[in-house]
Amino acid sequence: MSLLRDLADLVLPGSCAGCGAEREPLRDGACAACVAEVEGLRPYAASPESPPPGMPRCVAAGAYEGAVRGMLLAYKERGRHGLARPLGAVLAAAVAEVAPDRSRPLLIVPVPSTAAAQRERLGDHMARLATRTVRRLRAAGWDAAVARPLRAAPRPDSASLDASARRVAAESSLRIRPTRIGVPTRRTTMRSTLVVVDDIVTTGATLAAVTARLEEANMQVAGAAVVAATRLRRALPHPSPARPARTGVWTSRHAGGSANEG
Repeated sequence: MSLLRDLADLVLPGSCAGCGAEREPLRDGACAACVAEVEGLRPYAASPESPPPGMPRCVAAGAYEGAVRGMLLAYKERGRHGLARPLGAVLAAAVAEVAPDRSRPLLIVPVPSTAAAQRERLGDHMARLATRTVRRLRAAGWDAAVARPLRAAPRPDSASLDASARRVAAESSLRIRPTRIGVPTRRTTMRSTLVVVDDIVTTGATLAAVTARLEEANMQVAGAAVVAATRLRRALPHPSPARPARTGVWTSRHAGGSANEG
């Protein structure tokens, strides 16, 4: 399946998801320059200038600009779901910085989407991305799994809200799932490292709200990992360039396997 995708990109290339260039050979939906830009990312700790109360430690794969921004927008808003593959790879590298200990089981909890957002985007984009992330982590030696203990009720558009209002809206919309399907047991969470994942961190309000709701249900959050952080974030000292290679999730393009998109 991976080979067929690669051949289709070469023979019938569309526009690059990263920069919009046309008539260029593509790999995973992006041109060679954008692929190089994304593969060159190094995870770093990111936080708002004034982080909201309860926001966990957060690691971003890169800044919300350039090829990463273009690929995220194409993935979320234009239905280019195949981009979950390269985006899942960079998110896996960020998760590995939050939870580098491969001897402990790892639970990845995606920030849930509302039903309206799922309809608009033809599915839960973060659940799909988390699945790709777990595949990459498993291939690199982590005992990783996706857990979906939360659902999101309808809430107002956060674009017009400040950080405080965003957190209130996010926290009030989050619900622990009423069934045990996809909900980790207390025993599982006690022996696992739990990492919340999202696509972008802006004010940090959503990550703080998700963390609070999980901890109310006795699920302790080790940290959060995101694909991108906006330039409004304060970048803290980030790991040396060599460290992502040691995690084993960064160096091999095909480490995540060639299974169909989840």
